[in-house]
Amino acid sequence: MKGRVCNFGLYDESIPDIQFDASGKSNYAVLFENLNKAYPYGKEGIDFWESTVEKIKKCGKGKRYDCVIGISGGTDSCYLLHLAKQWGLRPLAVNLDNGWNSNISVQNIKKLTQALDVDLITYVVDYEEIKDLIKCYMKAGLAWIDLPTDLAIKSILYKIASKENIKYLMRGNDFRSEGSQPKDWTYGDGKQLSAIHKQFGSVQLKTFPNYTISNLLYYAFVKQIKSVYPLYYLEYDKQSAKKLLTEKYDWEDYGGHHHENIFTKFAMSYWLYVKFGIDKRIITYSAKVLNKKRTREEALIELSKMPYNVDEIDDLIAYICKKLDLSKSEFDDLITRPNKTFRDYPSYDHLLQKFDKLSRWFIPKLFLHRPQSMYRKDIIGQ
Repeated sequence: MKGRVCNFGLYDESIPDIQFDASGKSNYAVLFENLNKAYPYGKEGIDFWESTVEKIKKCGKGKRYDCVIGISGGTDSCYLLHLAKQWGLRPLAVNLDNGWNSNISVQNIKKLTQALDVDLITYVVDYEEIKDLIKCYMKAGLAWIDLPTDLAIKSILYKIASKENIKYLMRGNDFRSEGSQPKDWTYGDGKQLSAIHKQFGSVQLKTFPNYTISNLLYYAFVKQIKSVYPLYYLEYDKQSAKKLLTEKYDWEDYGGHHHENIFTKFAMSYWLYVKFGIDKRIITYSAKVLNKKRTREEALIELSKMPYNVDEIDDLIAYICKKLDLSKSEFDDLITRPNKTFRDYPSYDHLLQKFDKLSRWFIPKLFLHRPQSMYRKDIIGQ
């Protein structure tokens, strides 16, 4: 832990823009409380979700599918696919193959989609393009080097929904178990990606599906596609979900949060921690403490451990270097280069800040409900 620590969660002064009130409560704990009120559990949450399911079914009547679900092979997305079938929905599952999916995640996807009789589309991005983009972000000295994957996933979900005339995207995010990440740790967009690739890249992007502001406007206003987050409203326990998936579908656990993708595992557990001193577990464990899924003492014990397996990290780094065609000295140079933030490169952020009122109007058009990012902006300031 670094500096002052929130008396309610575990948020500390390693987090940008953190503030504390007189009681020692941080603004991130306040944000969590506000999200809890905005997306209620219990009868109110169930009622909202049941009415949403009816909307989805009604809109999808006569179509082959009524919603799209992105599936990674991880707990949240696999459990969401299970729930969707329980509700009587007709989902189309979509997976991004960026060349880094673990064998466990691939098998989990196969097991779930076959058992549930769900059609699966796997969108394959040319690995040379992904490799070039990842190296671009590493050369740029940015914290969240897995952003190209995040943007590609968003883009293909909307592209496929648009092509199939599906109006709803169902997402497996859950702020109660994941928390809300600081903008400085994870922000990036399509304009930033284009600028960084232009500066550092060497491979022409032919298959990579970028996600631009024009995409946002098109999908929101022309295609009227909405993103919905069922786990915001339904009581969700990740350990119980893992148990159900294992017993019902022979699903296999892959280790840590988002470790179903090997590069994401490296980016979260090593790159962020070693190069930037960022431990994203602080956000995740704080959410679990505030949601009473873990005691403060248990979370502090977990945080006292390294975020990566010290006995396996050398092998993981060697694998990363081999997949990216980097020598160990080139890798070490990337680790020691000056750190940058998203503000050091062109992005849509300046435009969104300048036209704040306009962005507050059109961004919610992409969602069935007011998005989490709007609450974060109200309380954290960005």
